[in-house]
Amino acid sequence: MKIKSLQDLLPYSRSSLPRTCQELIEELGINIVGYDRAGYGESDPNPSRSLRSEASDIAELADALELGPRIAGAAIMAPVINYRWPGFPRHLSEEAYRKQQPGDQWALRVAYYAPWLLHWWMKQSWLPSSTVIKGTTHLPNRLDAQLREYAMKNGGMLEEVGATQCMHESFYRDMMVMFGKWEFDPMDLSQPPFPVHLWHGDEDGYVPVTLQRYICSRLSWIDYHELKETGHYLGGMQSLVDVVLKTMLVASVSA
Repeated sequence: MKIKSLQDLLPYSRSSLPRTCQELIEELGINIVGYDRAGYGESDPNPSRSLRSEASDIAELADALELGPRIAGAAIMAPVINYRWPGFPRHLSEEAYRKQQPGDQWALRVAYYAPWLLHWWMKQSWLPSSTVIKGTTHLPNRLDAQLREYAMKNGGMLEEVGATQCMHESFYRDMMVMFGKWEFDPMDLSQPPFPVHLWHGDEDGYVPVTLQRYICSRLSWIDYHELKETGHYLGGMQSLVDVVLKTMLVASVSA
């Protein structure tokens, strides 16, 4: 799939879905469930947020909605990776890690080895820090760069975090959770009782596509979809919504 315009990447609403897609959702009574992580949108910040609390939040949401056996599948879009997951071949993860800017490498080192120091470190202008937080990461995909510029000029990123949310708690806690020490290796995960699909752009400037390919080669039960000439911002792609819905429906019928 090739995304042709910035408009194709702008956030969508239910009313902006393609007509056939919206009618299909209503006719079949399909529910597409998403949620805001702690500290984002309308979710309260959680100073003690961790991998375990994130998983508990999702499980609690699923139980509250009584999803259970009604889950048709999981659609994952450009998920984060941790360069230090032990399942990665060392040469592969180091190669991807070294392609980052020095400030990003330092920020990830601090998040992993001294997470208690991260808030202070990121506030020091004289220390190398994350280009992702500063919005200066080199993005090889032109539309990714345009969307980031659009969001920063129009306050989109601040709106996502929420005007009353603490930026440090939201962004920096993300770094500590995502790039800190994990209690397990995701490449040891067992196959769930429903289909799992993962979409990733081959021009993603935030999450290395080489590492995503490796993960999906190890976890053969993940149906991997690589999008050509596409970057990181997949969640708001109107053209992808229809593709994801149809893919999940076909997968649930075939299961």
